[in-house]
Amino acid sequence: MKELFPIKQVNGFIFSMLLTVVALSVYFLDMSFELGMTILLITAFVQAAVQLVIFMHAGESEDKKAIYTTTIYGLIIALVTVFGSLLAMVWGYM
Repeated sequence: MKELFPIKQVNGFIFSMLLTVVALSVYFLDMSFELGMTILLITAFVQAAVQLVIFMHAGESEDKKAIYTTTIYGLIIALVTVFGSLLAMVWGYM
């Protein structure tokens, strides 16, 4: 019976709820902008990793190296796009 109970998914759900409570505390505790954004960014990236690994089963297939490589590549492209847009539009560099 023990092997039928999805303990990994239950722990992932509890950890996701804990991360959500931490993120909500930024709003309810009226933190400063810098501290609040730092906490929100950290919890967002950890939450994405939990969703990818536990609920989308990214590490359970034979091609997990390809999955993680593609994920890292996508993250790099997203960061270059965001910071390139900030560089051009907000910071005034062309």
